[in-house]
Order: sequence, then C-alpha cells, then structure tokens
Amino acid sequence: MKNKTVYISLSVDLLHHGHINLINHAKKYGKVTAGLLTDRAIRAHKRIPLLNFDQRKKILENITGISNVVSQNEYEYEKNILKLKPNYFVHGDDWIFGRDKNLRAGTIKALRKIGGKLIEIPYTKNISSKFLKKSMYLESTIPTNRQSTLKRLLEAKKICRILEAHSPLSAIIAEQVYYKNKNGKKIEFDGFWSSSLTDSTLKGKPDIEVLDINQRLTNINDIFDVTSKPIIIDIDTGGKIEHLEINLKTIERSGASAVIMEDKKGLKKNSLFGNSVKQEQENIKEFSKKISAAKKATTNKLMIIARIESLILGKPLKDAVLRAEKYVKAGADGIMIHSKEKNPKEIFNFAEKFRKRFSDIPLVAVPSSYNSVTDKQLEKAGFNIVIYANHMLRASYPAMQKVALEILKNGRSYESEKSIMSISNILDLIPGTK
Repeated sequence: MKNKTVYISLSVDLLHHGHINLINHAKKYGKVTAGLLTDRAIRAHKRIPLLNFDQRKKILENITGISNVVSQNEYEYEKNILKLKPNYFVHGDDWIFGRDKNLRAGTIKALRKIGGKLIEIPYTKNISSKFLKKSMYLESTIPTNRQSTLKRLLEAKKICRILEAHSPLSAIIAEQVYYKNKNGKKIEFDGFWSSSLTDSTLKGKPDIEVLDINQRLTNINDIFDVTSKPIIIDIDTGGKIEHLEINLKTIERSGASAVIMEDKKGLKKNSLFGNSVKQEQENIKEFSKKISAAKKATTNKLMIIARIESLILGKPLKDAVLRAEKYVKAGADGIMIHSKEKNPKEIFNFAEKFRKRFSDIPLVAVPSSYNSVTDKQLEKAGFNIVIYANHMLRASYPAMQKVALEILKNGRSYESEKSIMSISNILDLIPGTK
C-alpha cells in the first residue's frame, strides 16, 4: 500500500473506540487524511458539537495513524474527495440503509470520478449512543459550556432561530421540536428567549419592568435545569447603571449567553404601542455610557446587544443608523432593530445601511408585527438572529381558555379530551415521572 492515500471523515466530539477502529482499518490501506467536519457542517444536520473545531482538531492530530487533518466544510464528502483524490475512502457499513444512504450514494459517485475505491468496515458494536448523548447533554448544561454556545452558533450558522420560553415546559418543547425538510436537513430552534413581557404576563402583572432580576432568574434557572440550549434575556432598559452592573454579573454567572437592552428611559411601555402611549428614547450619549458600563462589568462571555427603538417611535432611518454606529463604538456585541410595521421594508433598509458599515456585528430581528417575513429572507437581508418573542405564551392562553369553557358548557371534560394531551403522554413527557 506504499504511496496510497486514504480519506476518512470524522466529527470527534466524543472520541470512542469506534473511531479508533475506523482509523486502524484505514491505515492498513495507506497514508490517512482525516477530514474534520466543521461546526457549520455538523450544525446543518445535528446539534453543534460540545468541543469547537480547534479542540477537536488537536485530538485528531495526536492520534496514531492519522498523517494529516483537513477541514471538511460540508456534511457531504464529495468536495473533499474530488479535491484530495484519495485512492480509498473508508467508512462504517452502518450507512448502507437509513437516512445516510443518500450520503453514501453521493460518495460513491465522487469516487468513481477519480477512480477511487470505497472500503466499508463492519459498524463497531457495543457503543451506547444513548450514553454518549446523555454525556453530551450533561456537559452542555454546565453554565460555561451553555453560555459559549450562542457565539459558536453565530460562527457556524447563517441565521439562528430563537423561540420564547416562559416556563420549563415551554422550553422543553422549544428544545426538542424539529422539522426535516425535503432534503433531510434538520431544522430546529437554536435557543430560548426570556421575555419580560411573557414573564410578567405569566404572573398576571403588567409589562413595566415590575419583575426584578432575581424573579426572572428563578424562572431561567428552572429552564436551565431541564434543557441544554443557550438563552438570550430581555432586560428592558437595564435600569440605573449602578443596578445594571450588579445585575449583569448575576446574569452572567447563571450561564446566559446574551442580554438585549433597549434605548428607552422612564417607565417602560411595550414597544408595539409606539407613540400611542408616552415613550421616551434615551439620548445616544447616555445609552452609550450604559453599554460601556455593561461591558466593563462583565467578561466577553456574555454578549451585550443594544436594541434600537428609533423606528418604533417614528424617527427617521438615519437616527437608527447613527445610534447603531455609536452603540457598536461603545462596545455593543450586536444590534437589534425594532419595528411595529406590518412589512419588513424599513428593517431591510436599516440592515442594508448597517451592513455597509459593519460586516461582522450580529444583527437581530424580532418579527412580531411583520410576521409574514421568513427566516430565509431575514438571512438574505443580513440578519444573524431571529427571535420569535412571545408565541409560546400566546398559544397557551387560547388553548387553556377553550378547554375551560368547554368544561363549563358541557358539565364534564369528555369533549375536551380530543384536543388535549392524554394523561399517559403527560407521564411519559418528563423523565423520572413513572
């Protein structure tokens, strides 16, 4: 096998004996090049790995039998095969059937073009995927690991989907729900949004910053107990600078990934009221001071995202763009532009101007009013994060009201059973209940 080359592809988030078995088989056929899947490649089909690319690369580079490690930027193998032209490609035979059979077909097609050969080895048995998944889940719940995930997602994905979670149960749904498109790509939410509106409403209180940070964090900590994905926290105006500095340290210790702070002052009113109620925007200088104080009070682990209310309050686009420039200069890690319009035209105009000035600062959209826009359209316009800010709570209220009314109307609960979860499913929902 002298001068023969072999290509294998790995992600190596949790190294196990199946990987070693693959490498040992591969090196029998020649010099082994390992294609290491990037975070972006993995995230297109699975959850982002616990270890980042550089950490995983160091592991591979120190395994006997691997001569070279290269980046594999796609989940599929074809591009690297056509580029490297290996004599052999080695893979486990577990992909012959199931969801990876199309992956196999594409690989065989690429190997035929270069005259390469596919070597399939028996799948390594006695690897508990259930145990490995549980280990990864437990590792991702550690505050520092969870906290860093959002930044890694922003590097690995073109757009991150964030869903409001007002309770641990709603967060479990947001964590577990997914959809597979016609190409077999898994689409899921990347994290949670902790909304001051939904937290207040859940407690039957007005959305006027009435809940203190400890009340908010109690709920967030309960969410963290049963999930592993990152969270972005809505902190309204942030309050007084002196209080903000203390509260942000507490938030950072919780493992939250980011906060979003709006540039208003005085008694907070929900932005979607616009100018129909009295709302005042903070001047640029004072809000920039707040951003700077927030950055000084925290480490780089917690992202400080500035929310601009100019368009909400009927100010011109140039005011919003100027504020964005000043806030980034003050240290903001990202910008959220808000709008109460029914179409996304003005936020698209803002994004166009903002991207001419800043190519790599995360841009956030919250399409509550302009809800016909798709995540793909937002991505194309230059947005990195889309937040669905209150939909889980809004969905729960009419469902509960409907059931309550049906019970009163019929004098029994029989008619409601068809539209609610069975008790058996409830018992199966939470591990450890049975």
